[in-house]
Amino acid sequence: MADQTESSIEIAADPAAIMTVIADLPAYPQWSDGIKAVEVLSVYEDDGRPADARFTLDAGIIRDTYTLEYDWQGDTRVTWTLLEAGSMVKGMDGVYELTAGGESTAVRYQLAIDVNIPLVGKAMKRKAERVIIDTALKGLKERVESGAAG
Repeated sequence: MADQTESSIEIAADPAAIMTVIADLPAYPQWSDGIKAVEVLSVYEDDGRPADARFTLDAGIIRDTYTLEYDWQGDTRVTWTLLEAGSMVKGMDGVYELTAGGESTAVRYQLAIDVNIPLVGKAMKRKAERVIIDTALKGLKERVESGAAG
């Protein structure tokens, strides 16, 4: 999926604290709108971070269950790709990249989603990606800076 949407935000925390929140997939329903449930299916033996997880999504017209596969690069980058499509979500690639900078960390989020909805054009897909990214970044910032992660 070459077409993707991206945005970034500054979070007043170090990369390790932010990546801890990102890696806590089962807590996503507490701070990421639209995510109703996450079940971690397998973890990496070396660091215990999720390898595969099943998501239940209810985001307006898109209600689905799908499985993502994760690849973690320390506390600086995580990528994911669709491992098992749902009935509507037929493609998803994403990345969080964290860059430390003194008192805060820049978090860049890139996302490309392909959905199985007739008549959904490229512009609507990009708009949906933008809403997902912006809500996720704001939720991540609030979760990390509130100290709610634990």
